[in-house]
Amino acid sequence: MVAKVIPVAEQRYPDSAAVIPDILEAPTGVLTDALSRPLRDLRISVTDRCNFRCVYCMPKEVFGKDYAFLPQSSLLTFEEITRVARLFADHGVNKIRLTGGEPLLRKNLEKLIEMLAVLRTPEGKALDLTLTTNGSLLARKAQSLKDAGLTRVTVSLDALDEAVFRRMNDVDFPVADVLDGIEAAHRAGLGPVKVNMVVKGGMNDQQILPMARHFKGSPVILRFIEYMDVGASNGWKMDEVIPSAEVVRRISEEMPLTEAQANYTGETAERWRYRDGGGEIGVISSVTQAFCHDCTRARLSTEGRVYTCLFANSGHDLRSLLRGGRSDAEIQGAIAHLWRQRSDRYSELRTINTEGLSLARRKVEMSYIGG
Repeated sequence: MVAKVIPVAEQRYPDSAAVIPDILEAPTGVLTDALSRPLRDLRISVTDRCNFRCVYCMPKEVFGKDYAFLPQSSLLTFEEITRVARLFADHGVNKIRLTGGEPLLRKNLEKLIEMLAVLRTPEGKALDLTLTTNGSLLARKAQSLKDAGLTRVTVSLDALDEAVFRRMNDVDFPVADVLDGIEAAHRAGLGPVKVNMVVKGGMNDQQILPMARHFKGSPVILRFIEYMDVGASNGWKMDEVIPSAEVVRRISEEMPLTEAQANYTGETAERWRYRDGGGEIGVISSVTQAFCHDCTRARLSTEGRVYTCLFANSGHDLRSLLRGGRSDAEIQGAIAHLWRQRSDRYSELRTINTEGLSLARRKVEMSYIGG
């Protein structure tokens, strides 16, 4: 059988140049979109490469040995990333999450973290600087990440059962090494450490209770994510989605839960606490309960395209402005212009027409812009 190869090349996804408006909008620290949603979070993909081949994200039949990843010259440099982050912070971003691919594969990532850690909001506050990782390199890097200025980490872990986990990551990586990374992150002070479990019906949903039991009573916050229709490579089907309500029901039958208030407006996870004081879990209902109405996130791809929605099918090219000698004011104006026009609400529309919308629209791959 011939492998399906979809290279991440310069023109893999449709894009447009980021428009510099005739009248430049000076940043005020508050920038809202067409639906009055403020810009608060920036997710930065630092690499399109990953050492896992998770079946729901980068399956081997698509991301095989012949897959053409981006050349180094296409990636934004650390200086370019820091410049973009500073300009976004001027518009009100107060949280940055580094993603991939697997971000810890980016050489000398600690240097980028040091550069980002000195940025400040218009009010003079340090940014909340976080990172999402599969945990494979975390045990050896946790302390250096903390020393560089990283605030917190989120670790992806989809099963405790060895056979299930190896089947899901599809590179025969052991659970114990990820657990070691989680413990190292906690010891280094990168907490509270969050662990994300993507629940795919028929593959790992039997791991919901073992995962809850394992992390109950620990300082780790476990979060369950509904299997999403991001991109075209994972063969998403609605009947493989385990609704968050079902996850909560299964756990609460054995370990009673009570709903908790959100930490802040726009928080993606719905929080639940164990009634006996054993900590909390979160559920991210990305399919069954759309949260577009208070989404405050923009995403920057590894080669400098801005996406205003996780489910977008096109981006806006900032790299050409960065490398074309444009001023900070011009790039800030371009960022303001694209955010002002943002009206994305894919998940809300999908709730109305789940199968039809998902199948009819080609979306950017999650591995390309980070979850």
